[in-house]
Amino acid sequence: MIALGVPSKGRLMEKTFDWFGARGLTLSRSGSDREYAGQVEGAEMRLVLLSASEIPRELAAGRIHLGVTGSDLVRETLPAWETRVETLAPMGFGHADLILAVPMLWADVDTLDDLDAVCAQFRATHGHRLRIATKYHRLVREFLRRHGVADYALVDSQGATEGTVRNCTAEAIADITSTGETLRANHLKILRDGLIHASEATLFRARQAPWTEQEDAVLAALRPRLTAMS
Repeated sequence: MIALGVPSKGRLMEKTFDWFGARGLTLSRSGSDREYAGQVEGAEMRLVLLSASEIPRELAAGRIHLGVTGSDLVRETLPAWETRVETLAPMGFGHADLILAVPMLWADVDTLDDLDAVCAQFRATHGHRLRIATKYHRLVREFLRRHGVADYALVDSQGATEGTVRNCTAEAIADITSTGETLRANHLKILRDGLIHASEATLFRARQAPWTEQEDAVLAALRPRLTAMS
């Protein structure tokens, strides 16, 4: 039976349940809110409730067949992610942009080319690389390499990333934002070409999961419903 992994709590879980419900599949949790299993009515599937950050790993390991999580998490967590999962449907919610931001006081720094020049100048002046705080190391490193930005160092930040510049633990940040309010409150601005990835909740299929002929047939019958309204 197809195992469907979805976020285990909050608005992401609620919106996921609504999204499948609009496509004729009713998802429900078993028992109390502390149980991490459930049912799917309308298809031969079982529900597995996980944290959004766990779902990419479970998909890659083939322990679930389908999974709902942010596209940013899949790209950050899984090397060569397209060889390990297939994008079935963007789901139209959970939107957030992974961006590169610098202090507003840097009046002449508005683009990646400007940032590259500042990085070189910073290292020459201070003797060490300009620090960019982020938890998205893979995505940020690949993005900056594509755009020719060098002489920087990534500093790990698992929370309150916007505050690292004010706290003098980084000179710039790369983080997820939805409205930009927290950035503005911390006197940061997004580079004009600093959009690294526009993330949203996405339904993925695990390429390495043990798909049987019956499970393949179930998914084939569901695909038109899962993709038509995306």
